[in-house]
Amino acid sequence: MASAPPLPISNPQSNSNSNPNPTQTTTSLTNPAFKAFLTRLTDSTRLAFSHRRPWYELIDRSAFTRPESISESINRIRKNYSYFKINYITLLASVLALSLLSHPFSLITLVLLLSAWLFLYFFRPSDSPLVVFNRQFSDREILGILLVSSVVVMFLTSVGSVLIWGIVIGVGIICGHGAFRVPEDLFLDEQETVGLVGSGGSSGFLSFLGGAASSAAAAAAAGPGVASRV
Repeated sequence: MASAPPLPISNPQSNSNSNPNPTQTTTSLTNPAFKAFLTRLTDSTRLAFSHRRPWYELIDRSAFTRPESISESINRIRKNYSYFKINYITLLASVLALSLLSHPFSLITLVLLLSAWLFLYFFRPSDSPLVVFNRQFSDREILGILLVSSVVVMFLTSVGSVLIWGIVIGVGIICGHGAFRVPEDLFLDEQETVGLVGSGGSSGFLSFLGGAASSAAAAAAAGPGVASRV
């Protein structure tokens, strides 16, 4: 009489060793600090774009004349920057994006570097130490590795030159437009300028960094497992 084939037996210990903590890979994406950062970034961007001027005012050909002196050019740039601040920031960001898109290697390298900073240092839960090849790295060691990696990426690869050239071209376009655009038809008093800077201007547009840090700190105080480094 033929014996029955042996039944497959699973080894729960080996299965658990293959992935000791299944939720660890998604912790960085679900921790409150990272969610607060994304929320702050989205809200600040939406608020900044609500103060954007119509693009047809920016490219009105009838408003372009040659400046008579350097002082007049500087005065025009200052007034146009106060009025078209969000448009200029958008234009600069677009030039940087096009520069990076035209250099895929630099774009991928920069994205990987930023992701490393976000998920390995700023938003890595304090109760999830980084272990590589059975060696645990402290926060100071991770910070040192990230700083060295940033210096190498910025100065020993094409990422730094791409970013610098993108900024130079973007600032050149903005200064050229501001110098030749006659600002007499633009109405922006000092109170509106101050309000724009405080709420949705350049400082408001970039204030999500500080706001995200404070939100992350509040999230760290509210619940465990969020990195206290932020």
